[in-house]
Amino acid sequence: MTDATTAVVTAALEPTRRWERQHWLATADRLLAAVEPYASSGRSLIRLPGPTSASGAWSDGLEGFARTFLLAAFRVRGEQGADPHGLLERYAEGLRHGTDPAGAERWPRIDERRQAVVEAASVAIGLSETRPWLWDRLDDATRGHVVDWLAGIVGTSGYRNNWVWFQNVVEAFLASVGGPWDQADLDRNEELAEGLYVGDGWYSDGRGRDGRRQSFDYYAGWAWHLYPLLHARIEGRPLDQRHAERLHAYLGQAQHLVGPTGAPVLQGRSITYRFAMLAPFWAGALAGSTPLPPGATRAITSAVAEHFVAAGSVDERGLLPTGWHHRYDGVRQLYSGGSSPYWASKGFLGLLLDADDPVWTAAPELPPSWAEDRVTALPVPGWLVSATPGDGIVRVLNHGSDRLLEPVVQQRADDPFYRRLGYSNVTSPQLTTDAVAAPVESHVALLDGSGAPSHRDGIDRVRLSEDVAVSRSRVHWLDLPGGRPSDAAVWSSMRRGPFVTTAAVVRGRFEVRLAWWDPVRADVGLPPATPVPAATLDAEAAWPADPGPWQLHVGGWPLAAGRDRDLHVETDVDWVRVTRQDGTSSLVRGLRGLDRAGTTSRTGADPYGEASVTPWVRSRSTVGPGDVSAALVVLSGRGTPWVRDVDAVTEVRHDEGEVHVVWRDGRVDTLSVTEGDDA
Repeated sequence: MTDATTAVVTAALEPTRRWERQHWLATADRLLAAVEPYASSGRSLIRLPGPTSASGAWSDGLEGFARTFLLAAFRVRGEQGADPHGLLERYAEGLRHGTDPAGAERWPRIDERRQAVVEAASVAIGLSETRPWLWDRLDDATRGHVVDWLAGIVGTSGYRNNWVWFQNVVEAFLASVGGPWDQADLDRNEELAEGLYVGDGWYSDGRGRDGRRQSFDYYAGWAWHLYPLLHARIEGRPLDQRHAERLHAYLGQAQHLVGPTGAPVLQGRSITYRFAMLAPFWAGALAGSTPLPPGATRAITSAVAEHFVAAGSVDERGLLPTGWHHRYDGVRQLYSGGSSPYWASKGFLGLLLDADDPVWTAAPELPPSWAEDRVTALPVPGWLVSATPGDGIVRVLNHGSDRLLEPVVQQRADDPFYRRLGYSNVTSPQLTTDAVAAPVESHVALLDGSGAPSHRDGIDRVRLSEDVAVSRSRVHWLDLPGGRPSDAAVWSSMRRGPFVTTAAVVRGRFEVRLAWWDPVRADVGLPPATPVPAATLDAEAAWPADPGPWQLHVGGWPLAAGRDRDLHVETDVDWVRVTRQDGTSSLVRGLRGLDRAGTTSRTGADPYGEASVTPWVRSRSTVGPGDVSAALVVLSGRGTPWVRDVDAVTEVRHDEGEVHVVWRDGRVDTLSVTEGDDA
């Protein structure tokens, strides 16, 4: 372990001394006290400041009740019913008003707002966890109203992702109190859930338009691995072996997505839930199914909690605003409202561990993922994870997760949370409308005649090994009204392009990013020897092909800061580096075929800061089919001696179907450019 790594890791273990169990309890109490002024007079609706979701303010009020109730339930159950702040009295009153069908503050029924399905699960879990102190003390009329409201889920269907578990836990609670439930619902959900299990602890949260299971994100942990445990607790049994083994496997990989500074990788939707990503780590400890020693679980959870709190995720009112660190509405999805961030309550699941549990009493211990620089292949999501503990940075190179849901004939931009080539724990995809419409950062694109970048479509995997990843995508361009970036609802047309193959060769913080394009069969737009489904013929007829010629673009990691002057740009002929005041550096250098360097600056596009800059390199001339371009892409953190990063690779050769990457120390990595042509 280097001196720099030792210093970072030593600092990372410090939060465990502050985040003792009493500190977690006090933090929960402060979060719950802060929402009290926003409760309705009957306490059934908690409408928190922030955007209104697509389900409307009424539903958002229910969401505020349900998600904070979940936190209150973990807090009270963990203390064996001790409730010094009268939390359960508050939530009992809200239950009475919310479930009264004739009440002025009633909750929307499940048949009135589909979002009520999600919140019903939190209500059911909270009632189960606090049953001796809340449910058993409710009057009969209120219990009947609660059962009737929850029973709206029985017999419903159409769930195709993690929502199957909401129905499961609600019906499990109903069964436990003598309410209605339907075995057919559970059987159907079991079949659906098993169909979304891909392997090695990973679930795809739904299927793509072509049936592929390539939707990977934090939902694998805070939904797919959490709810089986909560379901088992409702039924008063241990977590079954199948789910325990999957949870164990997942945690062995999920630990690599958190750096020793406590910063998790920013990737996937619903990141406004923040430290909800800790739920599976706590679940593993509760179920006795984790590869991590108790002290390592404590180190990870403490570091993440302190990271978010120190970064401003709890605002001056004591609330969790929409955002990642401070408030930033650009990270939200349409289903997210002002109360949505309180799914972060799942990050307090550890309060269910007894006070004398080893997780609370063991000495802090270094997680294996923090011990040294390493590149880890995660085959199921198709990721290469490059971690450098010395600067605290974790990078995910994405060659497998695309969450492609749009119909094949629909105009579509890359989903910035899923289809970028790289994600990290110190950078974010750029999220303003113009940035989504014309992606630049962590992206490989063909530039059309006007300079517009292509978009990456569904990801076809070619190779994933210890330090090499290769994938291929059909690209396309968006034609926007007036030639300007605009909202998705008014995109007017799309042009199809060729297949672009992208490869990553990784050594520590260094990535050599290679790219080339291949023509497709002119009649149907598919690689040679591929069967032609009728749907493909229809899709090809829907949109014209761009004739080219094209230039190639390779975008590096974006850096953000509060002010423009905190980002310094240094440019040479074939390389560009952006450096932030804290020493974080993003470098891109053209190694082959990329002889023009530049940057793209944006305002308000990044949750890490108001100003952001993305370095990139491009080809001055057009690129032909099979022409291999290569760039060195480097993201370095504070304290990293990056002065010679620009010279890390001495040569990239393309000889007879193979590319050879020659590193400064003489090592040569070789990969085939024809691999997977018949995939």
